[in-house]
Amino acid sequence: MQFHSIPVTPFQQNCTLLWCEDSKRAAVVDPGGDLDKICAFVHKRGLRLEKILLTHGHLDHVGGTAALSRQLQLPIEGPHRGDQFWIEQLPMQAQMFNFPPVEVFTPDRWLAQGDIVEVGDQQLEVLHCPGHTPGHVVFFHRPSQLALVGDVLFAGSIGRTDFPQGDHDTLIRSITERLWPLGDGVRFVPGHGPMSSFGQERRTNPFVADKRFG
Repeated sequence: MQFHSIPVTPFQQNCTLLWCEDSKRAAVVDPGGDLDKICAFVHKRGLRLEKILLTHGHLDHVGGTAALSRQLQLPIEGPHRGDQFWIEQLPMQAQMFNFPPVEVFTPDRWLAQGDIVEVGDQQLEVLHCPGHTPGHVVFFHRPSQLALVGDVLFAGSIGRTDFPQGDHDTLIRSITERLWPLGDGVRFVPGHGPMSSFGQERRTNPFVADKRFG
């Protein structure tokens, strides 16, 4: 599995392209906006987009979803149904943050804990990791030990929980009970900022380091 992240929107959200090297079939994860940048990379690499994957329903992660889906006839998979209310509020989110108008959409497939999504010949495991939002999911490619964690976890920090239906204790449990068991060697692409590994965060992250729970 190959991947490349493109910062999009004024929030510099990491939109990530995943593709199967053999087939060149690809998925775009969290197309928050700046669709020209995303499509330019797809064209440059000779990829064939086959679907959109979403970690959660916040504007900077899903703002370009409806337009890209319609433009390229792409199915939408994710997030968990718990984030339906966020998607329904996209026009209000866009107005609040001075974004261009954004369309509401309905995913072709809501995702749940234990689901599998396919990108070309590759499979990603779905982990439901609420806390930042109630319907947040994480995508994990076990063969390459790569996770796309959205706004659950960052290098040196964790996701905000002061939004509607956010919950700090739930987020901590999602990280420690669903992400850490995947292994310290797992590298992850966060929704914002640089990559890190679960092992690094278990050693040094002030919010979820092991020493906090010893």
